[in-house]
Amino acid sequence: MTRKTDPETEKPEAPTREDRLKAALKANLQRRKAQAKARKASEKNED
Repeated sequence: MTRKTDPETEKPEAPTREDRLKAALKANLQRRKAQAKARKASEKNED
């Protein structure tokens, strides 16, 4: 017996390892940019 699954009722696939890594890398890059921006602003304020 083969089951036919309805595409509308199927669960969406969990993100792949590559997708998770992409998301983590993007978040890390944004965090590093924000830190660099904050450092630059604090250096400017010290002058």
